[in-house]
Amino acid sequence: MNKISDTIAEVEKYLGAFLMLCMVVIVIVAVAFRYFLNSPLSWAGEVSIFLLIWTSFIGGSLGLKYKSQASVTFLLDFVSERVKKSLIILGHISMLGFLFIILYFSYKWILSPNVALQKSSAMLLPMWIPFSAVPIGLTFATIHIITNLLNVIREGETK
Repeated sequence: MNKISDTIAEVEKYLGAFLMLCMVVIVIVAVAFRYFLNSPLSWAGEVSIFLLIWTSFIGGSLGLKYKSQASVTFLLDFVSERVKKSLIILGHISMLGFLFIILYFSYKWILSPNVALQKSSAMLLPMWIPFSAVPIGLTFATIHIITNLLNVIREGETK
């Protein structure tokens, strides 16, 4: 499972960097067109929002992989290693429960006929493409959380 998680994380790193680069270029070009050429690009705002959404879900998944999400560890700092491990396992199981619920509804939403027919306003892009960031990012996050949970159970990793 570690190998799958590591491979996904590697893809996420490159994809996230590429999406951010695209977003930066589009915003710079949009600003140049608007203020220097007096010819705003109607699609630039929409595309940059979609890229930001994708980047956010990919980055959030990477944050879970490397355990860099915000957390309050006040209680964990004062308990024994055994209790700490139990609390971390409970936390991972809670996150997985939440992710499974959200994944169920996000896949149901993406596969619904309403989303299949919906198009974006400026580019007429099928909305399932930007909306897919939710289930794909959360699927990757779920894989990372499962991997982290297995590592905690196997190796007692409590960092």
